[in-house]
Amino acid sequence: MAYYRQVGDVPPVRHTQHRRPDGGLYTEELMGEEGFSSDSALLYHRGVPSALVDARPWQLPDQTTTANTPLLPRHLRLHDLFPGEEHKAVDPVTGRRLVLGNADVRISYAVSSLTSPYYRNATGDECVYVERGSATVETVFGALDVGTGDLVVIPRATTHRWVPTGDDPLRTYAIEATAHIAPPHRYLSRYGQFLESAPYCERDLRAPAGPLLAEGIDVEVHVKHRGEGPGGTAGTVHVVPGHPFDVVGWDGCLYPYAFNVADFQPITGRVHQPPPVHQVFEGQGFVICAFVPRKVDYHPLAVPVPYSHSNVDSDEVMFYVDGDYAARKGSGIGKGSITLHPGGHPHGPQPGAVERSLGAESFDELAVMVDTFRPLGLGEAGRATDDGRYAWSWSGRGPAG
Repeated sequence: MAYYRQVGDVPPVRHTQHRRPDGGLYTEELMGEEGFSSDSALLYHRGVPSALVDARPWQLPDQTTTANTPLLPRHLRLHDLFPGEEHKAVDPVTGRRLVLGNADVRISYAVSSLTSPYYRNATGDECVYVERGSATVETVFGALDVGTGDLVVIPRATTHRWVPTGDDPLRTYAIEATAHIAPPHRYLSRYGQFLESAPYCERDLRAPAGPLLAEGIDVEVHVKHRGEGPGGTAGTVHVVPGHPFDVVGWDGCLYPYAFNVADFQPITGRVHQPPPVHQVFEGQGFVICAFVPRKVDYHPLAVPVPYSHSNVDSDEVMFYVDGDYAARKGSGIGKGSITLHPGGHPHGPQPGAVERSLGAESFDELAVMVDTFRPLGLGEAGRATDDGRYAWSWSGRGPAG
């Protein structure tokens, strides 16, 4: 993360003795990225974080993907997943269904009501968008209360669990990296502070405010890690002798945090602005953007909806969350839809959308976009929810017509 935090009980000098009230030593753990060469945090445990008493395989949810062949733009209806009361038997981790994926990023969706197991993703950082509902994300760093519109960034190998709260099911859109997720470099000073030109700043980020201490014996932790399975992943259940939430204090620049899209300050101009102005985070091989309600172009001859464009270097994935997305009227796209616009195929507004947008002063729309720089394959949930018609929506004719 971009700035330093200190939470709970830590010694004044790092890597020195830090004693419990009974005189015993706390166990210091350095959790760091890129070896010892990037952001890190020092955590002080009551127990020994390496201790195990058992291990067994964990069968991950279906991680297979199939190529987008023939090459087509696609419309996926995520709200067709988890029908009826199915959410009552699902948790936000093991219940994820893979929508799209490649070697850099995997996008999954879940509608859930159950508490997840304790979970550690050792393959990369996660950015989980809360589409609807609320939860407490309990972590080894402390707890985060999250709700609708939150983007929750959880660093690689952070032990945590999701506890849905409230009466409504929790709808989560998980973006799992195989490396790290962070604010774009161009938003930060050379020392890591958000610049005045950035569309959000440190004040908008919520991190755990205090330790989360729990008791337990022989606690199971589900670990997703690198392996020989689909997507280069595998799963293991570790059984640890004490509770993983035994950290009395920590400090550093690596920790989970939440950012709500309502706090994103959109950048607008006299004419249509390109998608990078909507960027929130970046990862290896992909970026994450948020299209929020905003004023639009104010040139007297402006065309507010996007111009047609070719993704020559990337696949574009747009998750339509709320509002009225002007450029896609007439295509069948609505709340809970995803569009996949693959590299190699130009795309733009639906027929009539340009004319309808002329004179608009604002757009009431909310969408989360992921652009990837390697082609995306369709996961089982993507294949199950493809409407099969979107590719023909610009011409009005299908292959038989």
